Amino acid sequence: MLKIDNISKQFGKKQVLKDVSLELNPGERVHIIGKNGSGKSTIFKIITNILKADAGQVELAENDYVGALIENPGFLEYESGLENLKFLGNLNHNYDEQVAMKLMEKFDLDPNDLQAVSKYSIGMRQKLGIIQAVMENQNIVLLDEPTRGIDKEGVATFVKLLDELKQEKRAVIIASHDEIPGLKYDRELLLKNGELASV
Repeated sequence: MLKIDNISKQFGKKQVLKDVSLELNPGERVHIIGKNGSGKSTIFKIITNILKADAGQVELAENDYVGALIENPGFLEYESGLENLKFLGNLNHNYDEQVAMKLMEKFDLDPNDLQAVSKYSIGMRQKLGIIQAVMENQNIVLLDEPTRGIDKEGVATFVKLLDELKQEKRAVIIASHDEIPGLKYDRELLLKNGELASV
């Protein structure tokens, strides 16, 4: 399972992460709290190899499969929601259309709606981002401000989905500066001045 060992990252003169360590257990739900710009997204980008750490390392087991919703997810703007999920799933050769469609319906997105994602609201885009992060049975799920722009019913659906992931022993790290109603965590960590500490 995921192990982060003393990672550091600097942008110019700003030390964003300083010797950050974290070990994740199967089925665990961890909350990283921090203000905008505190480095929450940077941790996720290093785990997913979008960014390289200046020091330290990220270890994943051979059978670990990471799903991630990172700020402003990139979609094929002129394709439908389902076509986007199909494209992303086929990149990893792990796409199951029935699973994708059921998740869309769960989040009140119509799989048969041909509307381009460019016409989606922020909340709809977030829902699609959550779906792509979990639809391939990923056992480690990283979610950056997942409920941004999502209505109350959508948040309740999200909390229920996370409970299902926990039962399946799938680990989740949520990075946010707001509390999500109804969501409980196994651990809460504060990212401040580049350092990660228990709350």
